[in-house]
Amino acid sequence: MKKVAIICAAGKEGALLVDEAVSRGYDVTGFVRKGKKVANPKAKTVEKDLFKLTREDLAGFDAVIDAFGAWTPETLPLHRTSLAHLCDILSGTKVRLLVVGGAGSLYVNPEHTVQVKDLESFPEAFRPLANMQGAALDDLRKRSDVQWTFLSPAGDFVADGARTGEYLTGGEEYFVNEKGESRISYADYAIAMIDEVENAKHIQRRFSVIGK
Repeated sequence: MKKVAIICAAGKEGALLVDEAVSRGYDVTGFVRKGKKVANPKAKTVEKDLFKLTREDLAGFDAVIDAFGAWTPETLPLHRTSLAHLCDILSGTKVRLLVVGGAGSLYVNPEHTVQVKDLESFPEAFRPLANMQGAALDDLRKRSDVQWTFLSPAGDFVADGARTGEYLTGGEEYFVNEKGESRISYADYAIAMIDEVENAKHIQRRFSVIGK
């Protein structure tokens, strides 16, 4: 039985990741801030701030999934600092680190010189978040001491979308399905993430998923 830790397990994506892992019979522990709780009764709950997590806290897990999210100008830098902290405490171990990423850093040309967030059509309100998530990914790429994976969702990442059980896998470049859409629900994204925990196809790589 795989042991999986999910950071920020009380959030919308974190809760779905917990549910998906539990449904496959995993031993799941959700790490949450004080006063929060993992909704799924079959998962364990640990109340501890992400920045106070230690190497010992995460020892013995097969995988740690980082579902951290910050949205205000003051907290956006935490995308980089929190990920750096997790990398440091997992450095040199066999524990995998899988990161819930964003779509803004996906490339839109074969030369990989232009990203989605650089396009004029990209919503200005989301650009600071996309820039910070992209910087966090750049930091990850420099870590050869951590078994990391960064998973980018579709451009339209739908919190309350249906769980279809189907998705398409891509790499570093933005892509669309046969309908010309780049869209995926949080639930289907969770399936893709737990599939990666099982199959380990993208060690020290970023990949992306969209709905069919």
